[in-house]
Amino acid sequence: MTRWFGSALLKDRVALVTGGGTGICRGIAHALARAGCDVAITSRKQEHLDPTVEELRDLGVRAHGVAGDVRDHAAVDAVVAQSVEALGRLDILVNGAAGNFVCEAEKLSPNGFGTVIDIDLKGTFNVSRAALPHLKARGGAILNISATLQLLGTAGQAHAAAAKAGVDSLTRTLAVEWGPYGIRVNGLAPGPVEGTEGVRRLTNDASQKAILTQCPLGRLATIDEVASAAVFLCSDASSFVTGTTLVIDGGLWLRSARVLGGE
Repeated sequence: MTRWFGSALLKDRVALVTGGGTGICRGIAHALARAGCDVAITSRKQEHLDPTVEELRDLGVRAHGVAGDVRDHAAVDAVVAQSVEALGRLDILVNGAAGNFVCEAEKLSPNGFGTVIDIDLKGTFNVSRAALPHLKARGGAILNISATLQLLGTAGQAHAAAAKAGVDSLTRTLAVEWGPYGIRVNGLAPGPVEGTEGVRRLTNDASQKAILTQCPLGRLATIDEVASAAVFLCSDASSFVTGTTLVIDGGLWLRSARVLGGE
């Protein structure tokens, strides 16, 4: 990460990363810290946060972890308030909390569909809305973690694809509405990322082989590659970029809508 961005790129700034205790968003939290940013992270379970908070502090920045459920707007308000109280301000918001599982639409329950919508789409709105008064104070950046499922016709992913399509639309709308406040709003859409829970749960040996065959770059993304793109979109290096969702998948989505399901 540090080979691309210096340790002072985000110095004196504060970020809040939802879902920041594990997976891709843990990697983004690390990358922001390496760029000099103080970082607050949140997740539903405190035990997912505590080890990452210590790792961030070891990188020489201030860090804070507070548990909360992005589906609960009152809990979200408390998370944002406690993060700002602990770290003094808020300049960057990364909306990364997400839920997913494989299920064909005809077998998908209303509750299963609604749960993913609540976490991914409503959660993104809830946290963005709670963060707005703090971001308006100085301007800042919001980064919404999306996916490539909604760009295709991915079998078994009606719920997640619908949620992420909503997130992409919300990104564009908030970019227009909140741009006059000096707030940039962008999205980041990773494809399959090696070593993540998503790849373990959503793919099998056959579909992983198909991914490697279909991807023009012939491999999966790494967490560091996704995190580097996140730092770019959260920093002044992208100061005139807003309302866009950057796809990080090695060109995979251009080749096939079928490989994630192993068809």
